[in-house]
Amino acid sequence: MGRLVVVSNRIAPPDDKKSSAGGLAVGILGALKAAGGLWFGWSGDVGNEDQPLKKVTRGNITWASFNLGEKDYEEYYSQFSNAVLWPAFHYRLDLVKFQRESFEGYMRVNALLADKLLPLIEEDDILWIHDYHLLPFASELRKRGVNNRIGFFLHIPFPTPEIFNALPPHEELLEGLCDYDLLGFQTENDRLAFLDSVSGKTRLNTRSKSHTAWGKTFETEVYPIGIEPDEIAADASGPLPPKLAQLKSELKNVKNIFSVERLDYSKGLPERFQAYERLLDKFPQHHGKIRYTQIAPTSRGEVQAYQDIRHQLETEAGRINGRYGQLGWTPLYYLNQHFERKILMKVFRYAEVGLVTPLRDGMNLVAKEYVAAQDPKDPGVLVLSQFAGAANELTSALIVNPYDSDDVANALDRALTMPLTERISRHAEMMKVIRENDINHWQEHFIRDLERLTPRSKESNLQKKVATFPKLA
Repeated sequence: MGRLVVVSNRIAPPDDKKSSAGGLAVGILGALKAAGGLWFGWSGDVGNEDQPLKKVTRGNITWASFNLGEKDYEEYYSQFSNAVLWPAFHYRLDLVKFQRESFEGYMRVNALLADKLLPLIEEDDILWIHDYHLLPFASELRKRGVNNRIGFFLHIPFPTPEIFNALPPHEELLEGLCDYDLLGFQTENDRLAFLDSVSGKTRLNTRSKSHTAWGKTFETEVYPIGIEPDEIAADASGPLPPKLAQLKSELKNVKNIFSVERLDYSKGLPERFQAYERLLDKFPQHHGKIRYTQIAPTSRGEVQAYQDIRHQLETEAGRINGRYGQLGWTPLYYLNQHFERKILMKVFRYAEVGLVTPLRDGMNLVAKEYVAAQDPKDPGVLVLSQFAGAANELTSALIVNPYDSDDVANALDRALTMPLTERISRHAEMMKVIRENDINHWQEHFIRDLERLTPRSKESNLQKKVATFPKLA
């Protein structure tokens, strides 16, 4: 195997401890350390876009980052990636704000990135591209004669054709995705939704998980992303900082329901607040004995939809506390703040219930992290949305419909009263799955499948380049 070249919208530089903690970075770095190679992506800085690539090398890995200009950032990142693709892929067409100029900017930046990466690619490299920001990236590389093996992994859901086809450039995006050699998805539903969209636009020939469409051959597979359970367990069980030790003392007389995610409409936070209120209404025996803490730091605060949900949550938290609170008991704590990941793992460990109920999520690693952080001898209970990709693996969680407040309230009551033997059994079953499908298994499985594919021929790429030229009358 040659080098591995990873391309993602953002990179986690080796000297940035905050950005490299957990998540995608763990899997990518594991793959890069095994093969050696390059991680290429945006630095996160806007302006000074004419500066040369910033390169940093540590051992057998090189990080190469670039800046984006203000216009490119607005059109590629803010407007099309996050105001069109993100809401559409999370089944929120009502929040899509499509503008032809932003799509042109999205395509322009993908072409620009292909130009920047092209001189860095070696003949036997394999390329692994990540997420919705880079749907047409393989197509741009193919136009430039790149015939290396190129894989793509989508971290978010892929919507059904009824949703995806509402995007004006859907056919162009679909055909561009077929320029990848291997397309990876979080769940089988996502994989089938993509293939259904393709088959609705052109003839799709399928043999097992190998397909041909628009004259291009590619494979599809499911690769549920995982976590590092041993590292999380170590972080969760270590000594408590002074502030947390004080918090633990304060909470020893109540059972804790805990949730954490960034502030986003896909996470179902207003519905979650309503379900908690329903719990307090239906099961008054819990009054004064439980506390629900929701941590939701602001993300994309400049977007109106995110401002609206923040205001809604602040209003709902105040109303619920005003209705049900007592002297000495506040039932709901809503914190619009960021906390270090290691601190959150310790808090997870002392939460009797983990509440993870997104309206739609590709995987949701918080669900897996909560389980991994538990004490196996006295574990908490995970209440999990059926619309999170993790529900396909963590079947021993209490699976709920986040749109049904009674369903969630009933599950919370069951979680709060579940016997120890049942909690231990459910936790052990989920940990078995989490260990089998950890983050290293995820990247090793994907890279192994991509390695065995045959690189596309130079002739096929030449034909594609010729096909892009305008036809003579």
